[in-house]
Amino acid sequence: MSDTAIALARRAYETVEPFHVVAYFNPGIRDAQRDLGLDGHAFYVGARAAPIGESRPAVVTAAFYNFAPALIDDAWPQAIDAGLAEIDERRYVMLAEQYREILAGIDAGELAALAAGFGDLVRELPIAGRTLAAAWASSEIPDDPALALWRHITVLREWRGDNHLAELVRHGLTGLEAGVLHEADLPDPTVRRRVMGRRFFRITRGWSEDQWNGAVARLTERGLVEGEPEEHRLTADGMATYLDIEAGTDAISAAAFADGSADLIERVRPVTKAVLDAGIIPGTKKS
Repeated sequence: MSDTAIALARRAYETVEPFHVVAYFNPGIRDAQRDLGLDGHAFYVGARAAPIGESRPAVVTAAFYNFAPALIDDAWPQAIDAGLAEIDERRYVMLAEQYREILAGIDAGELAALAAGFGDLVRELPIAGRTLAAAWASSEIPDDPALALWRHITVLREWRGDNHLAELVRHGLTGLEAGVLHEADLPDPTVRRRVMGRRFFRITRGWSEDQWNGAVARLTERGLVEGEPEEHRLTADGMATYLDIEAGTDAISAAAFADGSADLIERVRPVTKAVLDAGIIPGTKKS
């Protein structure tokens, strides 16, 4: 795969991710949860895994990778009881409400063209071995251009995520250990990257403090991290492993961009900027 395609895979991920996560960070999410009678965990699990269909919790745990099995064992049956189709529909209603305001300044014709472009891109993705991406790729496409764009970007996002999981498996990391590696401080404190925060990761993924501490201890034994569990940092070997995982993910994901698509990624940037300017995603401010 060419270096250009690999670099574009990284740029595409960084560009479209904010548009996707509006589904999980927006002012209407509590209303959606209340309407369905679900807590935050059950709504998230149900909304993200709805295209998988009714299955045993272990299937969702495997697809999500870094969530505690106990959390999925509790949340997934609740989501099924509430109705996966109902969750899916309510999520799209919520997104439509948000995007009407956020994307008010985006030309409707350009939005439709972007939806068509990303639809063409994800239609050609190699799906084999990518469970969550395959489920989303088989989901219905909404008529609304903003929602169609979100659906297509979600397919691409989960496809890259499945590629990332393959890299984590290759490096012998469990889901929790992958979280510990990702949330560790870097050897060079001046280098910045997007992290969730140790406590937020544990709460949202359902891991206990003892489980977290155990994973830190295991990675310490492997020479990948050092320091106390709440202040751990990557060693030189840990940093090399982290960079190798990211590079491997980009290399696998470059398959989506072998024929270019740079213009498509550039054209979607104003849409992403509108999301960031709305100030609803953690770490952003309304402008």
